[in-house]
Amino acid sequence: MAIHFISDLHLHPGEPWLGQLFTRTLASWRGQIDALYILGDLFEYWVGDDDSDPFAQDMLAAMQAFSARTPLYVMRGNRDFLLGAGFAAASGATLLDEPHLLQACGQPYVLVHGDGQCTDDAAYQQFRAMVRQPAWQAAFLQKPLAERHAIAQQIRGMSQAKKQDEGLNEMGDVTPAAIEALLAASPGATLIHGHTHRPACHTQALNGETRQRWVIADWYAGRGGYLRLDEHGLSAHPLSL
Repeated sequence: MAIHFISDLHLHPGEPWLGQLFTRTLASWRGQIDALYILGDLFEYWVGDDDSDPFAQDMLAAMQAFSARTPLYVMRGNRDFLLGAGFAAASGATLLDEPHLLQACGQPYVLVHGDGQCTDDAAYQQFRAMVRQPAWQAAFLQKPLAERHAIAQQIRGMSQAKKQDEGLNEMGDVTPAAIEALLAASPGATLIHGHTHRPACHTQALNGETRQRWVIADWYAGRGGYLRLDEHGLSAHPLSL
């Protein structure tokens, strides 16, 4: 048996293959692994648990069927930070705060989405701090659903334009200081995160120890990936339709 980790699926109806790969993957893993952890940005955006969008409802139904046989854990990302109790009830998932400490296969692991460690991007960190405030979220969720969708799509468009202009620059990656602080606060733990769309396994020396940082593959252009944790340790694997 094993634990699987996925991140940055960015599910949305405009890319139907994402939903197909997700539901097919859930069906193949259901009852076959010990647990599934989704470390943020499951959805391209999430405007509230009261959204009855058919695509989202289909994804929730697939998650509910999966979680009936296999523990499912979901961490909020920078795109779906409004996932709440309604989502948890509809999907059968347990929502995780970050950082989340996991003890598995005799080793400690620390789990985050990863956007909080991209500290060189000061403008984004200010935005992140604002939208994570309960008062801001309560005010946003009081807006009509159509208005919330329009705001989310506007933010999504701005984000896509920024990526096209800048590409994968250093501001969009985690900073060494932020990673070192996170690892120092979690002695002996291996770090697992997503967000950066830079799948890799990094090693870092800290206080005389060699520590590992694994970045989960994003789902893009017809393919995805996941990390598998079993008695042999962590390993990266591809996914495709």
